[in-house]
Amino acid sequence: MTQPSDDAGAPAAPRAARGGLSSGRRRALLLTAAVLGAVALPAGALYAGAAVGASRLAPAATPAPSGSSTPAPSPTAVAEPPRTPPTLDVEPSRLRTCSIAALAGAEVLGSFSAAVVDAATGELLFDRRAGDPVRTGSVMKNLTAAAALAVLGPDYQLVTRAVTGETPGSIVLVGGGDATLSRTALGQESVYPGAPKLADLAAQTIAAYRAANGADAVITEVVLDAGYWSTDDRWHPSWDRGEQTQGWLSEVVALQVDGDRDDPRAVQSPRSTDPVGRAGRWFAEALAAAGNPGVSIRQGSATGEAIPLAEVRSQPVRTLIGQMVPTSDNTLAEMLARVVSLQQGLGGSAASIDDAYAQALDGYGLPVDQLTVIDGSGLSDLNAVPPVYAAQLAVKIDAGEGALGIVRDAWPIAGQTGTLANRFTGDNAVARGAVRAKTGLLADGHMLSGSIRAEDGTVLTFFFAATAPSLGANNTTRVQLDTLATAVLRCGGNLSTL
Repeated sequence: MTQPSDDAGAPAAPRAARGGLSSGRRRALLLTAAVLGAVALPAGALYAGAAVGASRLAPAATPAPSGSSTPAPSPTAVAEPPRTPPTLDVEPSRLRTCSIAALAGAEVLGSFSAAVVDAATGELLFDRRAGDPVRTGSVMKNLTAAAALAVLGPDYQLVTRAVTGETPGSIVLVGGGDATLSRTALGQESVYPGAPKLADLAAQTIAAYRAANGADAVITEVVLDAGYWSTDDRWHPSWDRGEQTQGWLSEVVALQVDGDRDDPRAVQSPRSTDPVGRAGRWFAEALAAAGNPGVSIRQGSATGEAIPLAEVRSQPVRTLIGQMVPTSDNTLAEMLARVVSLQQGLGGSAASIDDAYAQALDGYGLPVDQLTVIDGSGLSDLNAVPPVYAAQLAVKIDAGEGALGIVRDAWPIAGQTGTLANRFTGDNAVARGAVRAKTGLLADGHMLSGSIRAEDGTVLTFFFAATAPSLGANNTTRVQLDTLATAVLRCGGNLSTL
């Protein structure tokens, strides 16, 4: 496809400006130019120029002495040195011929935005509004994982504590943002294998309480402290409450158990409107099972004079990312986002996440000025990220920069794992195992971002977003994104943006 010249469509120059000059007018202009040139040069340059000019002229004839028959010498011509035309070092531009434009223009993609980057060179090979911020869906979890690794580090753990209360018989259960804390019995696993157990925390708490107050001491009250961040800031207004009732997201509070799932073993399970209260009831059950029944429960907070009794720790951030990304766990993403904000001194509110991510992600050397981050999960349709940013971050993830290899290893693999396990079928099956990417889904769109090992050996990273009203319910759109990724795999380094 031939691009139009930058001059195409420009108005014609006035005819008089294009015609020849009269000889008198030409001589006048040449004289003026010569004078201006002389004025513009410094004095030394004028003298040097005069000397050079004289050396190139034939010497004047010298008259023979009177009465002499010896003729005057003939003038000698001075030869001009040969001139070598200047050369320019121009980097050759590769002509790429493999196009996916027809696939990218499919009606089923609605409004389509994309960026495909050569991971080795950083060159943007395919561009469809790549610099214009768009919704991310759960591709936002790539940013959340990167921010958590930058701020918290891969070995950071979230802590749930039991401390003494203000009155005899009272203890306080203090949440630390660990949604994986589980009510499953010891020896059994929740949807988060290896998660800390309420049963362990209860047994530790009873033992410590009795060690401090006597073997017969009884805990009579449990106070629930979810004040690590404000409990009023538990649900963003841009979220659909259906995510809660259908079982994809809990309310974002710092004290909850099993991500507030009805079924602790199910990825998708309905969540309640009182995760803090349910955590208290399940902890009371754990205390009873460990030999301390009959406690009352209320919400409150620990005091500065509270004495630690027991604690349990989440698995490290590296493991939480490995649990969040493959199944697109929204609750884990929101918890990590809040803790990232808190660890940067920004308070942990939803409103602080945009600044928290800008600070956290800035260290990766990519411009963050066009990012708008509303949440950690990507469920908000107010999130906005340029496709080229997502593709460039994917370069760093795929290369394992810093600790980002943790994210790469957690990416679903086409046709094999996570949310891509059942995708890339039929003609797209050739891409199975060669595409690793985070999926995204909103009511009005499908997204996909990750890396591709192309058939020619080129490593490409990408972001695709297809949006239109109600498009999220269209499975054909999702398949078309798989088809595009497969086409990129076939094109490899020969991919053209045209």
